[in-house]
Amino acid sequence: MPLFSFLLYVIVSSFTPGPNNLMAMLFANKYGLKNTIRFCLGVGAGFFIVILLSSYFNLWLKNLIPKVQGVMTVLGVIYMVYLAVKIMMSKNHDADDENGRHNRFLMGMLLQFINPKGILYSISVASTFIIPYHTSNVSLILYSLFLAAVGFMSTFCWSAFGSIFQTFIAKYRSPFNFVMGLLLIYSAVSILVE
Repeated sequence: MPLFSFLLYVIVSSFTPGPNNLMAMLFANKYGLKNTIRFCLGVGAGFFIVILLSSYFNLWLKNLIPKVQGVMTVLGVIYMVYLAVKIMMSKNHDADDENGRHNRFLMGMLLQFINPKGILYSISVASTFIIPYHTSNVSLILYSLFLAAVGFMSTFCWSAFGSIFQTFIAKYRSPFNFVMGLLLIYSAVSILVE
């Protein structure tokens, strides 16, 4: 396996803006880093499952993706635009979730199953870097754990960024939410364009 190419692809794909990282930053900014860790863990857990499934069923998914890719892309884009509008319209304090007590772990985990960037990434990393070189159960599980850990680290880094700049962003919450919403819409549109 070309290890340097693998690591470069994993790091660049994981740490660039996408639904996971933007949501983590927004949650940390709004609820604090401590309340966002559950979301990050959920992202890691969901990503582990998606990577593992992609590894085990890579050949099957390759044949299936052309049939469902359009539907998954549209659903993912609709969800991302919905999140963007919700972010852009949110006020300083939402009464329904003042302390971020909703199940962020489950939210982060389930997001992975409709996140087109994450699904396409997991299929491409499995088909390009894992399956051609490693097919044992142990190696597939270890690679999935490694990639899930990288996913957790990327969302945690974005959460830390949101938490560190919490007081600054709180001052400019409306413009910040608007820009974050626009970035999510940009992510959604870029998925449609690809």
